Amino acid sequence: MFQSIKDFFDAVLSPSATDDPDAAEHALRLATAVMLVEVMRADASFEASERAAVLAALRERFALSEDEASRLAELAVVTARDATDLFAFTSRINEHFDMPQKLRMVEHLWRVAYADGHLSDHERHVLWRIADLLHVPQGAYVNARLRVQDEIKAVSGAGT
Repeated sequence: MFQSIKDFFDAVLSPSATDDPDAAEHALRLATAVMLVEVMRADASFEASERAAVLAALRERFALSEDEASRLAELAVVTARDATDLFAFTSRINEHFDMPQKLRMVEHLWRVAYADGHLSDHERHVLWRIADLLHVPQGAYVNARLRVQDEIKAVSGAGT
């Protein structure tokens, strides 16, 4: 099974994948999912709330069903575990996302980081590193964080 996942990963992220539109789209989805999973993996434990935030981001960004998002997230976990760096993933995202799409992605990354109610220093570092590799300006990165914090406050305040 792991060999087939590795074969899929190698095929999807290979330079020739850009020749096939379906393969290019799969590679973009996987790259995005890996970035979300990297934030989820940044702290000591995988919380159900973090996984739910990853799945919600994938469903929203790519209009996936729950099952499709779940399978993509599982593949991303294995891929992230085996990856040696983030550049292969962020470069693919940089090729296909414009700045508003990157900012929306950074917001999703913040939602994953805040999903368990605690932001660790390692999560903050991973998020900063991803945003930097995506060429997101510091001010936009901070504003994305503030928007998500305000959203969380509004949701949590609505229930009280």
